Amino acid sequence: MSMRKPIAIWLLICCALVFAMVVVGGVTRLTDSGLSIVEWQPIVGTMPPVTDSDWDELLEKYRESPQYQKVNKGMSVDEFKSIFWWEYFHRLLGRLIGLVFFVPFVYFLVKKQIDKPLGIKLSGMFILGGLQGFMGWYMVMSGLVNDPHVSQYRLTAHLGLAFIIFAGLFWIALDLISPDRDHHTITEPLKRLRRFSIGLTSLIFIMVLSGGFVAGIRAGLAYNTFPLMNGHFIPPEIFMLEPWYRNFFDNMATVQFDHRLIAWILAFLVPLFWFKAMKSELSNTTRLACHLLLIMLVIQISLGIATLLNFVPIPLAASHQGGAVLLFAAALWVSHRLR
Repeated sequence: MSMRKPIAIWLLICCALVFAMVVVGGVTRLTDSGLSIVEWQPIVGTMPPVTDSDWDELLEKYRESPQYQKVNKGMSVDEFKSIFWWEYFHRLLGRLIGLVFFVPFVYFLVKKQIDKPLGIKLSGMFILGGLQGFMGWYMVMSGLVNDPHVSQYRLTAHLGLAFIIFAGLFWIALDLISPDRDHHTITEPLKRLRRFSIGLTSLIFIMVLSGGFVAGIRAGLAYNTFPLMNGHFIPPEIFMLEPWYRNFFDNMATVQFDHRLIAWILAFLVPLFWFKAMKSELSNTTRLACHLLLIMLVIQISLGIATLLNFVPIPLAASHQGGAVLLFAAALWVSHRLR
């Protein structure tokens, strides 16, 4: 355990950085900053602009983009800086995560503290991290054409991959921290509880993806009432697009309704799971994980409602996005404890 503890701490630090990445990415989207850097320069792009000529050169490149020509025409250098820095820090944080992962990984390999199974898992996480960098640029490319908005499909894929990376890092860290977990007698009720927790974790991930589509088409700026959507439980516009399946990805009414519906389902299922867990013979640590899952759901739904009713202010919306990571982490912890 003593050799594995530093590795677990390192992976949890990576998890914290991924959490920060998700929050900064949310702010980048909310401030329309994601298209301010029109080139992908993984190495050269690490250096920030310093001189006036640096800023003039970046702004000149941005002026050729559809976002400048159709949305921000006439933007001054100071106005450009306000959107540039969010995207710059978002990309810089991505590079930092890569560095914080890669350097200790090599160190632990050289010290022979990583066995083959763990090495394979961590190599897979590194590959996913590289894929995420490409996915981020692939997303930005969709907004550098005629329509100055990134594709909601690519945005959701980018967000979903971030959560998958977080889940992988967090799960491996939990394996290292508590390799034995609880020594339960394997009973049928416990098996059902375990399947229940895995189902909840999967549903939370699906809700995250639905939130990506809400963000991608700015569905949070419509139907800013709760619990009804402008007086309707099911808005009449829910199937106004043809063909019908487009509504689930392009229709503000349908996309927001789906996100709300999953939240309602979780609002019923998570307390039910908690109640069943409290009646089971579980360790104090597992009970704590179950408590945390219930608490995080209440916080996350509250943040979602507040964000909606206040027309998506940046601090609340960013908190809601960060809350999704913490809720997901709580669900992962519960599922891990019940393995």
